[in-house]
Amino acid sequence: MRTVSNEPHAGPLGTADPEEAAFLALHAEREEIERSLALAQVRQRFGQDDEEIERARAEERELLLSLDRLMTRIRAAEYKRQPGARRW
Repeated sequence: MRTVSNEPHAGPLGTADPEEAAFLALHAEREEIERSLALAQVRQRFGQDDEEIERARAEERELLLSLDRLMTRIRAAEYKRQPGARRW
């Protein structure tokens, strides 16, 4: 059975491309934030008391802000990977 990994793949000389590794790390961070966001939303929906639900709402706000910032970085990294992309 083949496994899927976010680890950078080694090139022909056995060294991983640092830009590719950084790009994959951004996506790994995105996955982690999205999982935390889903858990915060579940805690809001099924929380037992108002205090717990409010903490989950506050956490969701922080996670959404982090996700927005990270997605901006991912979009920039994706643009840089395009052939002929401008460098500022």
